[in-house]
Amino acid sequence: MTGRDAGARDTAAVVQVRAEGEVGEEALAYARSKIDAVVNRPGLPVVTGEVRIAKAAAHHAEHPWSAVADLRVGRSVVVVHAQEATSQEVTDRLQDRLRRQVERAAHGGNAAHRPVTPPWRGGQPAEAPAGRPDTRSA
Repeated sequence: MTGRDAGARDTAAVVQVRAEGEVGEEALAYARSKIDAVVNRPGLPVVTGEVRIAKAAAHHAEHPWSAVADLRVGRSVVVVHAQEATSQEVTDRLQDRLRRQVERAAHGGNAAHRPVTPPWRGGQPAEAPAGRPDTRSA
């Protein structure tokens, strides 16, 4: 498949937005603005990669618009897919999914969701409540 190159932005994030098939300039501009809003935020590591927006040639397809983002956020790789009925819907869906995945990649996930190893399996013992001495030391 060949696609036309919509170019790269001269910012901290170098993400190319490419079109495959019959994608208009309006759809590309809208996608570019939404992707830039996600990847050019302060506090993110260097983001590189590409986003491909495609429209299926078959008119009978239920979701003819598809988008794939293949990005590198610092040392992590983020791949996001979306399919919708219109170019604006697919771009919005891609932006939502991309924002979540980029946050997870940039900040190493959420520490609150990581399992805690109990003390009897070698984990760190919990601190004693205030006012009561810790009698567990031996």
